[in-house]
Amino acid sequence: MKSALSVLGILAVTSLAAAAPVPVNSTISAVTVYTDRAVVTRTGTIDLPAGTTELVFANLPQSLNERSLQVSGRGTAQAQILDVSAKQTFVDFTPNARVKELEDVLRGLNKEVRVLDDRAAVLQAQTTMLDRMEAALFAPPTKDVPRPDLNQFTSSLTFLSDQKTKIIGERTALAEQREDLQNKINTTQSQLNELQGAGGKAYKTVTVRVAATQAGSLDVAVSYTVPGASWAPNYDARVLSGERAVALTYFGLVRQSTGEDWKDVALTLSTARPNLGGAAPTMNPWNLDVFNAIALREKEVALSSFQMKAMRGGANAPAANAADMQRFTTNVAGAVQAPPEQEAELAQAAIEAGTTSASFKIASPSSIASDNAPQKVPVASFKLKANPEYLTVPRQLAAAFLTTKVVNTSEYPLLAGTMNVFLDGTFVATSNLRTVMSGEKFDLALGADEGISVKHKRLNKFTEDTGLTNSGKRITYEYLLTIQNNKRTAERVNVADQLPVSRNEKIVVKQILPDPSDVKPTPEGYLKWTLDLKPGEKKELTVKFTVDYPNDVNVTGLE
Repeated sequence: MKSALSVLGILAVTSLAAAAPVPVNSTISAVTVYTDRAVVTRTGTIDLPAGTTELVFANLPQSLNERSLQVSGRGTAQAQILDVSAKQTFVDFTPNARVKELEDVLRGLNKEVRVLDDRAAVLQAQTTMLDRMEAALFAPPTKDVPRPDLNQFTSSLTFLSDQKTKIIGERTALAEQREDLQNKINTTQSQLNELQGAGGKAYKTVTVRVAATQAGSLDVAVSYTVPGASWAPNYDARVLSGERAVALTYFGLVRQSTGEDWKDVALTLSTARPNLGGAAPTMNPWNLDVFNAIALREKEVALSSFQMKAMRGGANAPAANAADMQRFTTNVAGAVQAPPEQEAELAQAAIEAGTTSASFKIASPSSIASDNAPQKVPVASFKLKANPEYLTVPRQLAAAFLTTKVVNTSEYPLLAGTMNVFLDGTFVATSNLRTVMSGEKFDLALGADEGISVKHKRLNKFTEDTGLTNSGKRITYEYLLTIQNNKRTAERVNVADQLPVSRNEKIVVKQILPDPSDVKPTPEGYLKWTLDLKPGEKKELTVKFTVDYPNDVNVTGLE
């Protein structure tokens, strides 16, 4: 009987040991970033015993979306994933190391402020005491306190003056130190505010139950969605005047404050927009009714209740792509001899086009800290043939702006984003690029070019009386537009100007120059010339017109 009980005890202890949770030493291996979130994949390798085992992934971000959890495994152990669960744990410390470091710095700075405040209080007490001593020194003598002699009075006055001067100097130094500390506190607090999405004093633990028929190794991957991450397109457009081309560099501007640093991860940027949901929105009936304040208030309360329920329910996060759970390595072969020097090239991201979106797999591992600081990662770089021409509106601004018509001959969709423009290696402007699909034609605004000289000058403004009885007035305007090509290449320049447009039949505008048969204004009064200028060539354009109106009409809009 004792022997049987001993065997049962051993079996019970063995069973408990087998069921004990096994912590997984995991690292972030892949991240897919969307415009408002990220899917993070953690991987780890364990020696899995036979039987049922609980694998524990600890200290994960508090903001982790439990509904997005996905688990996969591969290895020599014949394992079956039974279930996965997430649990939130509250602690009395800040799990995020970066946030905790800033909190410690902030506490230290506040302690220094308190030390300065204490010293200021001591100086205030000393000042009060010196004021009392000074008042006593100048007080009328009494029977018990006779008037001090001249030496005593002078030495006392000197002492009081010296002490007050020292206190004033120390107060000034304290004020400067306090100002420096306050600046440091404000900076540290701003950094903490940037990391608010990194979670507070809590973290989540993910537990994966696995059953194995035989022992062996198992590579486990856990993926989850977290907020606090985003990316936006950014471009560098370098205009190569000699080649009649634009070298366009495509970047992804990535930010994240998820609470985890991404170190050497396989980074993917996705154009998908999971926040829009999976289906098109439905329309509600558009009803008209008599205004009823009570009924409207009841409707608002009902709608607010419905929205709160929807928020508590959440929405299904996008499932992680299976490819996001794969690691990738790059093999670098040793060089036999030193190659000739050449300009460094940007790595090209691999593009994967889906049915509704595209993904850019960044070529090399990326490291992005959880501090919400923007970081540029290269997506692609390619040359596009360009047909550059200039547009100038001298009346508004005496400058010529370079524009070019380009066809996106790359396989990459160009999403709307900011663009830095460089002309022959010099930064000239910041512009915006609209969304352009592969094969689509688009215009690039490339900034002002000082190589095209533009001048606008009013030559004449002449007012005269008209009509048989001088009952009307006529104002003649004359302007000179000068365009000169100072570049070494022939350039096309589009010049725009305008005539005033009458909105009343009593006001008559007549075009004199240019001849209306040569340059016809649009209904809005716009004039346009297309000039093909040789190197060094200058052309002058004259705009002349008259405005006639009766004396009893007060005309607005005249120069």
